[in-house]
Amino acid sequence: MPRRTAVNATPHRTALQRQWARLHVLDAEPWPRGQAQVQSAWAAFHAGDFARAESVGVQAGGAGLSAANRAAAAHATLVEPAEKARLETFRRVHARARTHAALMPRHPNAWFWQGYALWRYAQGIGLARALAQGLGTQARTALEKTLVLAPRHVFAHLALGSYHAEVIDKLGPLVSAMAYGASAATARHHLGEALRLAPDAAAVLVEGARVKRLLDGHAAAAQAQQMHAQAAALTPRDANERLWILRAQAQLASA
Repeated sequence: MPRRTAVNATPHRTALQRQWARLHVLDAEPWPRGQAQVQSAWAAFHAGDFARAESVGVQAGGAGLSAANRAAAAHATLVEPAEKARLETFRRVHARARTHAALMPRHPNAWFWQGYALWRYAQGIGLARALAQGLGTQARTALEKTLVLAPRHVFAHLALGSYHAEVIDKLGPLVSAMAYGASAATARHHLGEALRLAPDAAAVLVEGARVKRLLDGHAAAAQAQQMHAQAAALTPRDANERLWILRAQAQLASA
């Protein structure tokens, strides 16, 4: 189970609903009206207690699985230092998201966390191997399903931008297009949508900088640096975003 993350807390549950739209601009998660246990899971997530958020979300079931999966994925992406543990977490998130989709097939994040977890797992085991196993296509399909259900889902746009850019970076534009339907134009479109919808989100700026470097190489270095600087200067919405800001600051320090 993920460890607690020692970072600043978000406001308690009575303030959570008032800030919900701002806190969930990236994942388009609906407010869990009348679901106190799910609300508690989300309060724990925004406070940085990823272990509690995952545990309470799993206990709540249904919509609580979105909180559980986001908490586990955040820990694996931003906190966990061990690659084996990261991969095991993404496998767990993927399996749980499949269950979520079976229970709530119209819930966008049931599909998003399938695609995100599978894509992160693919990155972890090596992209060429993962693509050969069909994992990349499965991830893309789940992310595209997310956007069918929620066209303004920032995380899905960001993850699809990463998919197209990384496949091209690994295999080249011709093979990528023919074998996996990946294109630079599509990567730029999805990244552009993510930046349009959430231009002041640290995750979008940090991941967006990485995608730009994949697409444009050294020519994007100055812009990527600028995006890291913008992210590093943000005031975090919650504990999770503070981790993205710290990542941006680390990128600037190592540049």
